[in-house]
Amino acid sequence: MDSEGIVDGATVLVVDPTEGAAGSLADSSSAGRAARTGPEVQRVSSATAALEAVETQSADCVVTAQALSDETGLDLVERIRERDPDLPIVLAPRDGNGDERLAGEAIAAGVSEYVPADCADSDLEAAVERAIEAGCDRRERRQRARQFGAVFDDPETYVWVLEPDGRVSRANETALEAIGATDAVESPPDADVRGRPFADLPLWRRLEEDRSTIRTAVERAADGTIVHREVTLAVGGRTNGAGSGVELEDDEGGKSRTLEVTVRPVRDESGTVVSLLARASDVTERARLERELRESEELHRVTLNNMTDTVLITDDDGAFTYVCPNVHFIFGYTDDEIHELGSIDELLGPDLFDREELEREGVLTNIECTATDRAGREHTLLVNVREVSIQGGTTLYSCRDVTTRKRREEALTALHRTARELLYAESDREIADRVAADAADVLGLEASGVYLFDGDENVLEPVAASPGMNRLHGPLSSHRVGEDSVSGRAFVDGESRFFADVRDAEALADPTTDIRGAAVVPLGDHGVFLAGSSEIDAFDDVDRELTDLLAATAEAALDRVERERSLRERDRELKRQNRRLTRLDRINEIIREIDAALVRAETREEIETAVCERLTAADRFAFAWIGTTDAPGERLEPSTHDGTGRGRDYLDGVSLSLAEAAEPAARAAADGETTVVSNVADRLREESWRSEALAREYQSVAGVPLAYDEFTYGVLAVYADRPDAFDEVTRSVLAELGETIASAIAAVERKRALLTDSRTRLEFDVGDDGFVFSRLARRADCVLSFDGGVRLHEDGAAVFATVEGAPVDAVADAAADLVAVEGARAVGAGDGGADAADDRGGTVLLELAPPFLALRLADHGVVLRSVEASPDGARVVVDVPPTVDAGNSVDIVSNAFADVELRAKRTVERTTARDLRTELLERLTERQLEVVQLAYYGGYFESPREQSGEEMADALGISSAAFYRHVRAVQRKLFVLLFDELGLPANTASGVE
Repeated sequence: MDSEGIVDGATVLVVDPTEGAAGSLADSSSAGRAARTGPEVQRVSSATAALEAVETQSADCVVTAQALSDETGLDLVERIRERDPDLPIVLAPRDGNGDERLAGEAIAAGVSEYVPADCADSDLEAAVERAIEAGCDRRERRQRARQFGAVFDDPETYVWVLEPDGRVSRANETALEAIGATDAVESPPDADVRGRPFADLPLWRRLEEDRSTIRTAVERAADGTIVHREVTLAVGGRTNGAGSGVELEDDEGGKSRTLEVTVRPVRDESGTVVSLLARASDVTERARLERELRESEELHRVTLNNMTDTVLITDDDGAFTYVCPNVHFIFGYTDDEIHELGSIDELLGPDLFDREELEREGVLTNIECTATDRAGREHTLLVNVREVSIQGGTTLYSCRDVTTRKRREEALTALHRTARELLYAESDREIADRVAADAADVLGLEASGVYLFDGDENVLEPVAASPGMNRLHGPLSSHRVGEDSVSGRAFVDGESRFFADVRDAEALADPTTDIRGAAVVPLGDHGVFLAGSSEIDAFDDVDRELTDLLAATAEAALDRVERERSLRERDRELKRQNRRLTRLDRINEIIREIDAALVRAETREEIETAVCERLTAADRFAFAWIGTTDAPGERLEPSTHDGTGRGRDYLDGVSLSLAEAAEPAARAAADGETTVVSNVADRLREESWRSEALAREYQSVAGVPLAYDEFTYGVLAVYADRPDAFDEVTRSVLAELGETIASAIAAVERKRALLTDSRTRLEFDVGDDGFVFSRLARRADCVLSFDGGVRLHEDGAAVFATVEGAPVDAVADAAADLVAVEGARAVGAGDGGADAADDRGGTVLLELAPPFLALRLADHGVVLRSVEASPDGARVVVDVPPTVDAGNSVDIVSNAFADVELRAKRTVERTTARDLRTELLERLTERQLEVVQLAYYGGYFESPREQSGEEMADALGISSAAFYRHVRAVQRKLFVLLFDELGLPANTASGVE
């Protein structure tokens, strides 16, 4: 700094009782005023006044004499130094008091300059100038030192003073605390770091960046460049001890800290870098805010670029001041192209809103308008307008594209209308027609059609198509489900299929179609819905959603119709079942009445009459009759009938020939099967009996054969005055009724047969190898004879067979191997007696499994008289009462064997009014009959006896007394019957048959 500039304008306080020093300074100042301003001189005479002036006024330099009125100049210097150690002071003893001793004391007291008394005035002026200049230098240095101290001792900043080579020469308290440096009294507090390379300090050991970052910064600062670096420290815990890897104090739960490091070169007067000042400030919060600001800006940018709403700002004239980067989402223009449009009216149209209303409300919402994008497509927008004031913009427009939503709303409205109309559809085809017709309104597509699945044919049949489908594709064709077609695949997989271009589909049935974009959607188990357009990729997400909704609506309607159809069918079935149950109850009532009548009937005529009366009573059936086959077996002959009075005329007017077998009753007799004609009017001209029946109002007929155990007793014919009167239940009941009637007739004839005196005897030769007696005779090589006596029990029948030509035991053993024989036991030896050498012949008891021939014959009133079997064949003899048709009896025996021939037929007479054998059997108990049969065939009644009574008792498993008691009871009953009731003499008993 120019010294003259420093002195000019400075204030000099002169302390001198005389005007020596003050005059000299004033004179020198006046002498140089032409060239410069000079100092301003103020004069006081005492030390007290000087101190007061120093306290109250600003003085740049104090010039004092040695001899003052109240104390010496040295005393004044000392007192001023106590207050201001930097104020320049010049001691000028002009009064002759100066000497070398005084000069030394003055310097020791801290004067800035000492001017001997013998110096010229110019010397005094120069001394003052030097003092002022030195004072300025000291003040500047002290101010710099204070500034450096404030910087160095900043508790918020880590500060180091480095040597040019990067070694630490000094560190502030904050930096030392960060690394846990010692603060001992014996050593400087920075002794732990002094002399260490700055880049190797423990503070940088968890530097996330490379440590060379710090080292490079120091090197560049040593070259004279101010270096700024922002680094990140991974914060851990704090440890003690230099070089022990300590870290910054973790104040935020282990989060990393960000430091801003500045390394600044310090130069001397020559510009040489003499030291480096390194500062590190914790800027974690600032870095976080900056990072959040950047993230917010990025979020704002990404949001504006990607959100579907577009934001525009214009000035009062409508010119754009801001265009959102995502403007192309709606309008297809870039932001530059939007600016080129000029105003908002060009984009959204004029008169979008009322300016006065906007000023009044401040914001207008949900203004609907239509805008055209760059490609010429119209968009429906909802615009919100509000007043703003930002960067020259005054009106903010927020535009939301609701075209898709608007289209969806319109489509859903149309779909709702379709769904409402489908509620009243009553058939699958009506639903298909409605869906195909409404698809254009719902989907906005030209072509649509519906296939319905025909489960019987396994085919998808086209049932409805829109005019657009016929125009673009032509008539739809049927597809078998198994064929590889688009519709078939969708139906089988149950998955919707959308095609950008249906011609690319692998299973396309018609590659010449003009349909490009297409959808094939299954309608559950009902079929397939088709929709198409002549444009490629015609189905966006909304179209697909609406297509699925329309198909789901159609499927629900089809399900409803199917459920209603099933319910109606179920109702009809329930009604049919109720009718059947009603008819069944009525038929059961008829059956109960007939069964009761059959139980009471004593003759066949009574049975037939009761059946016909019960069937026609209470208008159950119109007419019923029973007929039998005539002797030649050529036609039916009605025996009993009941019903309307025209029934007899009908029987007289129709042919009942078995050869023609046209009339249902004749057909039933010829075929042996129940015959039903549900509607007599069918084939009316083909069969004459139909016109006869219809003329008498007979509209349905059933012919039922009366058969029991392969024996036919005639035919029952029933006529109804309505069609379909004989359903499956009624047919089944009538068939069972026919068997019941036949069984009742058989029972009546059996009863009559027991009371008949004469009968027809039939003899048959049986060559059937399966006949049980024939098989046993061949196995045992003997002759078996059976006199017709049969003992019935719960599991079958027991018979006593006489054996000739073979041991009885051998016959019993052979019988045990036959399936038809459940048990066999020898009960008596032959004529040779027990002691004979050749014991051949005797009696064997055979337990036969059902059905046994005698039982089957007895069911029809035919009696098995005898059986004689040899290895060559068998002879079977039966008696047929006159009430039983002998021809039918022959058939019964013939049906029982594979090889049978009738050898003889004759009539035999009974000698008494009653059958002795039958009467006796009725009087004997089963146990008595068993005992006497076993005794008879066991030789008990032979003389001599072949077996004793005790042996018989053992064979029967009873006591001897019980055996004798049963034998005497049988003898007494036999004698009573012979002598008391029949009155026969003893010599005629042998003549009884």
